[in-house]
Amino acid sequence: MNSKLQLNILLLLLAPLTALQAQTVLPLDPAVRTGKLANGFTYYIRHNEEPKNRVVMYMVNKAGSVLEDEDQRGLAHFMEHMSFNGTVRFPHNDLVDYLQKAGVRFGADINAYTSFDETVYQLPLTSDNPGILRQGIRIMHDWAQSATLDPVEIDKERGVVLEEKRLGKGAGERMQRVVWPVLLNNSRYAVRIPIGLDTVLDNFKRPTIYRFYHDWYRPDLQALIIVGDINADSMERVVRVQFADLKNPVHEKPRIQYSIPLDGKDHFVAVTDPEMTSTTAEVIIKHPLVPLKTAADYRKAILQNLFNQMLAERYSELSRKADPPFVSGAAGISSMMGKLSIYDASVEARPGELESGFKALWRESERVKRFGFTATELARAKAEYLSSLEEQLAEKDKTNSGDLVKEYQEYFLRGTASPGIVAEARLTRAAMPAITLAEVNSLAAAYITATNRDIIIEAPDRDKAGLPGEAAVKGWMASVAAEHLRPYQDAVNKLPLLSAEPLPGKIVGESRNRTLHTTTLVLSNGLKVVLKPTTFKNDEVLFSGFAPGGTSLVADSDFQSADNADGLVNAGGMGNYSADQLEHFLEGRQLKVAPFIGSRYQGVSGSSTNRDLKTALEMVYAEFTEPRLDTAVIRGIITRSRDGLLNRGNDPESVFGDTVSAVLGDHNPRSNGPSIDKLDQIDAAKAFQIYKARFADASNFTFVFTGSIDTAAIKPLLAKYLGALPSTYAHEQARDLHMHIPAGRISKNVYKGSEPKASVLLVFSGPFDYTPANRVRLDALKEVLEIRLLQRLREDESGVYSPGVEQSSSKYPEGRFSFMVEFGCAPQNVEKLIASALDEIRKLREEGPLPGNVDKWQAEAKAANAIALKTNDFWLDYLSGQLQNNEDMDQVGGYDALLDSVKPAELREMAAQCFSGDNYIRLVLLPEAAIAGALPH
Repeated sequence: MNSKLQLNILLLLLAPLTALQAQTVLPLDPAVRTGKLANGFTYYIRHNEEPKNRVVMYMVNKAGSVLEDEDQRGLAHFMEHMSFNGTVRFPHNDLVDYLQKAGVRFGADINAYTSFDETVYQLPLTSDNPGILRQGIRIMHDWAQSATLDPVEIDKERGVVLEEKRLGKGAGERMQRVVWPVLLNNSRYAVRIPIGLDTVLDNFKRPTIYRFYHDWYRPDLQALIIVGDINADSMERVVRVQFADLKNPVHEKPRIQYSIPLDGKDHFVAVTDPEMTSTTAEVIIKHPLVPLKTAADYRKAILQNLFNQMLAERYSELSRKADPPFVSGAAGISSMMGKLSIYDASVEARPGELESGFKALWRESERVKRFGFTATELARAKAEYLSSLEEQLAEKDKTNSGDLVKEYQEYFLRGTASPGIVAEARLTRAAMPAITLAEVNSLAAAYITATNRDIIIEAPDRDKAGLPGEAAVKGWMASVAAEHLRPYQDAVNKLPLLSAEPLPGKIVGESRNRTLHTTTLVLSNGLKVVLKPTTFKNDEVLFSGFAPGGTSLVADSDFQSADNADGLVNAGGMGNYSADQLEHFLEGRQLKVAPFIGSRYQGVSGSSTNRDLKTALEMVYAEFTEPRLDTAVIRGIITRSRDGLLNRGNDPESVFGDTVSAVLGDHNPRSNGPSIDKLDQIDAAKAFQIYKARFADASNFTFVFTGSIDTAAIKPLLAKYLGALPSTYAHEQARDLHMHIPAGRISKNVYKGSEPKASVLLVFSGPFDYTPANRVRLDALKEVLEIRLLQRLREDESGVYSPGVEQSSSKYPEGRFSFMVEFGCAPQNVEKLIASALDEIRKLREEGPLPGNVDKWQAEAKAANAIALKTNDFWLDYLSGQLQNNEDMDQVGGYDALLDSVKPAELREMAAQCFSGDNYIRLVLLPEAAIAGALPH
């Protein structure tokens, strides 16, 4: 698009809207270069420098599972897999191998997904290497139309896809099979679930999948989206040449736009499952989708967002009551597949209280329909909406390329308007003052209607006999409609947040680290502050304050009160504000502040814009000095938690997770999973006492601030709010509880669940010399092992979908490391796959890693580090971590050199230490049928 045309479009977007313009389709963001080739192939290209020297490419196909023939069910998704298993330029697994060498991580970076209506491939790359950039375009071209579909690779991939399907099996999937035909009105969508059918996946031949590929992977249904630090002019020239040779089929099948028909009827379905952990009810009221294409549509979207925002707050208030009517409840307007929009109200009922919980859910929807919202609610919602928009506008030149790509994807797939944040801000500012309470309230009558309703109830098998039928639920709804309801009363608090202004402290010391560009301040109460100004965002400040101690300082008998103290006390509000009032107070302010009490540290973390930084620091002051104990709110939290735990034992994954926690924690009561017994140990008064004790001594605290900080401007705020915090100068230190993964060899099987699937966790742990070099080697060992397990267990043996390896290390209270290998598989393959995993570990220990895999790790680590160094989150975590571990703050500068220094021989030595077999834990989740040896195939 030429610059003159871009300017004309921008002027149009900035001009006042006429009635005709309100109905005119909004033009695409003028910052995007777009075009369509003669073969129908579409492209969107945009220069964007966040992150620097990176580019994100998406290949978007309007081809999903809804287009499959009956003998192709599951092959849209299978085709996605095959695009990674051989193309013209990259046969077999050469594509993944090449990208790993280029610093792209399979699964984390390079990825794809298949849905009902589309298949999308994503590829992030470095953009300052012309060779890699050229190969990226070739990969996109191959994904568009050059998959080889080698029969050998197809047969190898069957097992991988079936293992991916196996991972999704369980109560949710079983109930979904019953619910979806009802929810989707027996439409095409109901019989084209993307994961497909085993009968097809097990038996199809190449011609069947090739037919799908030939019919639907074609240029008139495809778009290439490229956003990043690239030259848009030269990239457009390359794209126009490279993709001009794509061909549409001679006998082109029409791409039918499927929808879910509305039949004007209500539908009801109740389904139970032995592994379901709670009873839920949902009312889904379907409506034709209102597209988002014009300025008028955009205004409707604002109305809907305001409506949802206010309604969500009402349900949130309900959940905070002392005797909450349900475990959780929510409602709102949203879009759905098949060209539908819906009003969706859902509740997780307290055990044995479905009727009262459902009525409480529906009562709030009825209250909104009958009385609407209040003027004060709308004013706050508008302020919040505009505040969020202004924050996005302030960061318009720092928007991540990945976010922009997804926006253009929706524009191509569904025509969703994407005029750009400048135009959106203009539209919103113009619309917001004229939006009336009556307009927003009218949405309730428009969406909460008595036709096209689906009522869905899901429950544990044990509750089957007591579940209501359709007539009963409709009777509950009619009963609520007949109630004498009162309008919502909005509790508005106009007091200041703090009950008293703090007496400011002083800055008594200041030093600078010129390498890291940090400033360290010492305040008169002993508290230290580290400031790291950056330009990564235009208006973002992140902070974290911490001091040693945490729950390690309390007795075991008080641990549950201590472990939950931060959440329970914070739920009571602060200063002059209750929790409900605080929620209202914060609307329109872009900030988050929350206390934490961990095992070894307590503190406060948060984020803010510069405009709201004063309020954020007021909240920090209040967290220390003016916490509130609201026993009614705490009682409600514990009640809901108790209700949520009653059926926890039904869920195989929860049972296995609790076993893992118990074994790895050496059955210490501080590390076991959640239970009702633990809830009973919580004492609200004790939790409040512990909370206040943990935040009584500011002299032991260090705060780290990073982001768009004006050092001169922030100093008076720090002195006033952080410098005023009380200090006892006790200088407590965390206590060594001698808790770590137990030594020795442990093996345990957990038998739970009916599905033929298993989960495997292999754990290696031990003492660790916590040095920068060793930490880098540990990361290298993790990555080279994961590469080998991916090749062996997935590609060679087709036994798993995605094996994972996690590593962690700690310096305090004693140097420790752990490795965790995890994967899901068929129960009958557990022993074989564990043996294969251990064999790869043996090879690492005896032979060391392949040099090429070390090279891949180095490339990936350097690429990830280059991006991380340009984010505020990284610097907050890094500086906080170095301070807590008493490590040199300047270590970050030598990271790439450490990466380059790692050699295969060193990793072999570390593998010999880490994987000696002395400390090896083997935990496996198997179906109950495996107890008797009756493993299903």
